[in-house]
Amino acid sequence: MASRQDGTGSESDGATFELDDAVLDSLPIPGTKVLSCRAYGMWVWARQARLVCQLPTGEQLSYFLKVTTGESDRLMAEGQFESDKALHEVLPSFCPKPYALGQYKAPGPANYFILAEFRDVGQQPPEPARFVARLAELHKDSVSPTGKFGFHVKTCHGKAPQLTDIWEDSWEVCYYKQLKHVFDMDKSKQRYWPEFDFCAQLVMDKCVPALLRPLQSDGRSIKPCLLHGNIWDGNTATDMRSGEPFVFDGSAFYAHNEFELGNWRTPRHRLSSKTYIRSYKRHFPASEPEEDWDSRNLLYSLRPNLTAAWLIPGSNYRENVFEDMKELCSRICPDDLASYKRKSEVDHDHAASDGEGEDGEEEEEEEEEED
Repeated sequence: MASRQDGTGSESDGATFELDDAVLDSLPIPGTKVLSCRAYGMWVWARQARLVCQLPTGEQLSYFLKVTTGESDRLMAEGQFESDKALHEVLPSFCPKPYALGQYKAPGPANYFILAEFRDVGQQPPEPARFVARLAELHKDSVSPTGKFGFHVKTCHGKAPQLTDIWEDSWEVCYYKQLKHVFDMDKSKQRYWPEFDFCAQLVMDKCVPALLRPLQSDGRSIKPCLLHGNIWDGNTATDMRSGEPFVFDGSAFYAHNEFELGNWRTPRHRLSSKTYIRSYKRHFPASEPEEDWDSRNLLYSLRPNLTAAWLIPGSNYRENVFEDMKELCSRICPDDLASYKRKSEVDHDHAASDGEGEDGEEEEEEEEEED
């Protein structure tokens, strides 16, 4: 496991980090002694520490510890543990090995922890060529245990639960359900915005089938690939010891491989550099219909970006998603978008006229009273 270096959250490298007996019991090699446990790196959703241990052989070995507090965070810890375990099993060099998932024994608020292999974080994100080669290798070598799209547990994007614990033969159906899930989350927390809701429904009803159904139609097929699920600058790194790129903090599920690149579209990530996407497509070419690649990428960006808006209220992420939805609808269903715009303009004119009429009537009534 590694430390997220994203410039947000808390940092207290070197501060003493108190260990619970449950962590000591989970150390994978019997007879291991903990020499030190200190806070490590920056964090956003959880506390992190580096355990320096001495094995029975006398050799020193470090482990990474991540602790999150609160019953609601149990889902986040479980999802990450299962995600990183699946990623490590397919490509061990590309994801640190998670050793244990557990709950503190100490009384008080529930604390959940993940104990994992320690890797020292170097460059974030890694240089493009080697990183995307490993990512494409993960996608190609992975095999869905059911042959379907989905995952065996629910995973999270930050603290936001994602609808991954489903199994679907159709990628269109799988992504439709996942996108509906984040739109429903958005509705429950954000302000009412009828134009946003209309575009969201248009994306679901028109854009999803138009762009995803052809992937599995007319003799075409796509493989359910194991994805990290939420790759951005802060959970990718170069291992300072081996020089190899790796990922961590997974939100995994089996999906169309191109979904992995949707989160790279946003300019707030350094991974949005076209170099990363061009390099990836050399290893894993665009699916057919190839001409739909950019529109699919725009569609795939909506899920992570809308989740980010849910996690960070007050940001401009939701407005950005609205502009992206309008762009997508202008490509796929321009007539529907234009019809709604015309209707909105007419409704606005009627409302304005009614307001002017009421003002005029009030003025006439005032004049009659004065007479």
